[in-house]
Amino acid sequence: MSDNHYFASSPEGPLVPREITVTLNGNKYSVLTAGGVFSPEHIDQGTQVLLAHLEKANPSGNFLDIGCGWGPIALALALHSPKATIYAIDVNERSLELTKLNAERLGLSNIVVCKPEEVPSEIEFDEIWSNPPIRVGKVVLHEILTLWINRLTSGGTARLVVQKNLGSDSLHKWLIQEFDDEFESTRIDTSKTFRVLKVTRA
Repeated sequence: MSDNHYFASSPEGPLVPREITVTLNGNKYSVLTAGGVFSPEHIDQGTQVLLAHLEKANPSGNFLDIGCGWGPIALALALHSPKATIYAIDVNERSLELTKLNAERLGLSNIVVCKPEEVPSEIEFDEIWSNPPIRVGKVVLHEILTLWINRLTSGGTARLVVQKNLGSDSLHKWLIQEFDDEFESTRIDTSKTFRVLKVTRA
């Protein structure tokens, strides 16, 4: 498979789930992953850097995980903020299936797993947490971020983790230029070659 196989709606080959143990919200859990999704062997380093900020998540509200993969961000948010509703979206059907299975395994009923176009148009988000799909290319990535960041509520916040050598600094500049004075874009963390960018709607 190519490097971009996990951006396909239907990955090649059958779904062969495998069990791994991960730490989410400070506790160990057994979850299911599989080939054809992003980082199937473990929680990738960028996501770990992002989840180090999990204590900043509000206790309730509508949250969005863009590109949920097998679900580590959505699961961690749901565990941390059980009164929140977490929308976990992906174009990869296998990712959606695995996230649903993992939410069920962990007994989490506050995760809504769906394709991007299935999110109700009236829903606005208090928080976005994402390790966005940088490798789809700048044009597609910018379209994705423009769509969802513009659906932040007043005072809503997006936190994005991006590897430095994959263009985190240029993305930060684009965020500042793209979003007007109604938004504030800052870099809130640098860790293990990753940047965490924060966009807040005034």
